[in-house]
Amino acid sequence: DSGHVDDDEAPSTSSGTAGSSSVPDLPGFYFDPEKKRYFRLLPGHNNCNPLTKESIRHKEMETKRLQLLEEEDKQKKKIARMGFNASSLLQKSKLGFLNATSYCRLAHELRVSCMQRKKVQIQSSDPSALASDRFNLILADTNSDRLFTVNDVKVGGSKYGIISLRGLKTPSLKVHMHENLYFTNRKVNSVCWASLNHLDSHILLCLMGIAETPGCATLLPASLFVSSHPGDRPGMLCSFRIPGAWSCAWSLNIQANNCFSTGLSRRVLVTNVVTGHRQSFGTNSDVLAQQFTLMAPLLFNGCRSGEIFAIDLRCRNQGKGWKATRLFHDSAVTSVQILQEEQNLMASDMAGKIKLWDLRTTKCLRQYEGHVNEYAYLPLHVHEEEGIVVAVGQDCYTRIWSFHDACLLRTIPSPHPTSKSDIPSVAFSSRLGGFRGAPGLLMAVQQDLYCFAYN
Repeated sequence: DSGHVDDDEAPSTSSGTAGSSSVPDLPGFYFDPEKKRYFRLLPGHNNCNPLTKESIRHKEMETKRLQLLEEEDKQKKKIARMGFNASSLLQKSKLGFLNATSYCRLAHELRVSCMQRKKVQIQSSDPSALASDRFNLILADTNSDRLFTVNDVKVGGSKYGIISLRGLKTPSLKVHMHENLYFTNRKVNSVCWASLNHLDSHILLCLMGIAETPGCATLLPASLFVSSHPGDRPGMLCSFRIPGAWSCAWSLNIQANNCFSTGLSRRVLVTNVVTGHRQSFGTNSDVLAQQFTLMAPLLFNGCRSGEIFAIDLRCRNQGKGWKATRLFHDSAVTSVQILQEEQNLMASDMAGKIKLWDLRTTKCLRQYEGHVNEYAYLPLHVHEEEGIVVAVGQDCYTRIWSFHDACLLRTIPSPHPTSKSDIPSVAFSSRLGGFRGAPGLLMAVQQDLYCFAYN
């Protein structure tokens, strides 16, 4: 029932594959439909790039991406689902064939499929600071008026800073990069916004250890990145020695106040920033994803083994009773998202599975098909308010599903050629740029930032 969207997801039946379907498959050979002859497949060596399965696959993927980009630019009249464009939606609603809820949902899906890509101009007092370093990660704060960015630096290590999204208004999309950019020669493994003095007052960064330097979790005041006058005191700035943290999360639960957690290899550490007090919980696998619940003092963890479990923070890690809920995926869990009522959880894994779980019955309610992942550490974005789920695959396509029935609404190709090092990072918000902002999607890839705003 997803109409044109499924076509995007079909395997690329370029004239190549279609034409060669009647041609017998010869092991070690590739049939070129244009030249109508077989070519020997060779192992890639000495960078001479002969015909390899990988180069053929890459060429096919690139053809498909360019085709999709062209279709996106041409297609003015979009449809939400098969048979539903704007006029037919209105007509069916007036005739009483659609109830108000379905109408609102389909009208919203139509807006999602009509979002058009526009390049965002990043203004900075030092333009050279952003020219060569590719985006690795972007993370919007709760009100979506700031964007924390981590860029990979050519010489190695990471550079990070804050972009103000206040100027993100159509038609001219301009944002401002704050002056104070920080650099570390270590890889940023995980990052989240932290609310210590007030909402999103700090940023929690987990840095990899290298050589003699141990890994650490650092809490940086957001005010540090904004051009500060000598008299400004940046608030609390602290660092904790934490060996090799895969993931981190900040607690907004009143019973675990001023606490953050880090997911390590076979261990979860919950640290109180103010007192320095620590709780340690042993696990049997690397903890790759974490999130605290707001109402009950629980911390959900997704592991490399595929297990998802909750830690009840009231249990002070004595005895074996601290695992509150247990769910299982068949592959390493890369993202866990607790939903608003805290009765459901959504998780994605390294086999490309995205599942919605009922936490009361521990049953899987539905799956969201089409996501591509083989081994990458990819986040999942759930927006109940907008009724959508967003994920970027290892194939560099950004996919948007309907949260309510798991229908794939849109597949967005990357504006740049696909490569393992150029997987886009996205942030979706109901109010891009703050209180009066419009809903839309921000996409960072290579050195560029794009905005897909509702029309």
